[in-house]
Amino acid sequence: MCLLIFNLLNCTPSCRSLNQLPQHMRTEDFPERMSLIKSMAVLRASKQALRKDLKRRLAALSAEEKQRQSLVLSRKLLEHPKYISSQRVAVFLSMDDEVRTEEIIRDIFKRGKSCFIPRYLSSSSHMDMLKINSLQDLEKLPLTSWNIRQPSDDCKSREEALSSGGLDLVLMPGLGFDLNGGRLGRGKGFYDTYLRRCSEHPIGKPYTIALAFKEQLCQKVPVGCNDVLIDEVLYEEQ
Repeated sequence: MCLLIFNLLNCTPSCRSLNQLPQHMRTEDFPERMSLIKSMAVLRASKQALRKDLKRRLAALSAEEKQRQSLVLSRKLLEHPKYISSQRVAVFLSMDDEVRTEEIIRDIFKRGKSCFIPRYLSSSSHMDMLKINSLQDLEKLPLTSWNIRQPSDDCKSREEALSSGGLDLVLMPGLGFDLNGGRLGRGKGFYDTYLRRCSEHPIGKPYTIALAFKEQLCQKVPVGCNDVLIDEVLYEEQ
C-alpha cells in the first residue's frame, strides 16, 4: 500500500525557495526558515520511500502481465473521446517498467494524427517533444542509455511541438499515480517543466492522461508546488 509516511505531508512546503525569501526573513526569521527546510525534507523523503515501494511492485510484474495490461489500456485509450478528438499527440516511448505504447503509436499514424515523442537532455530537466513521421522514422532513431529511442541532441530539423501548433494531448509516464491528479516521476522533473512551458503556449496546456499499471495506483502521491497535476489516469479497473 502507498500509505507509508504521507500523513506527515500536512506540513506542505512553501512554493518559495530559500533564495526567494525576503531579506528580513533570511536574516531574522530563522525558525520559519528551518520549518521550510524541514517540510521540503519530509516531501523528498516521502517521494523517495514511495519510489522504492513502486519499483519493488513493478519488478514483481511479469513481462506477460505488463503486456496484457498494456493492451487493455491501449484499447481503452483508442476509444477515449479526448484521444479521438486530438490531432497533435505526444506519447512516451516505454521503458521496461512502463505501459507499452507501441499499439498507440501505430494507431496515431493510422488515423493521420501528428505524433510527437520526447527528447530528454540528461544533463538538465529540459525536454522537447519532437515530431516523428512514421514507424520507420522512429525505428531509425538512436537508442539512449535508458534503452529508448529519441532524436539526437544535435537534430535541428524536426518540428518541436511548442514552436508550432502546440499539443492537444500528452500521454504521461511515471512511477506512481493517484486519482486526484498526483503523479510521481523519476525525480528529474522533465514533464513538470515541460507542462509549465505548455501553459505559456497560445493554445494553452494540453489535456494529460497517465497510462498506469494498476500496481502503480496509490492512495495519495506526495506533491509539492513544482509538481503539475495531471487530468486523468487510465488503468485497468476491476
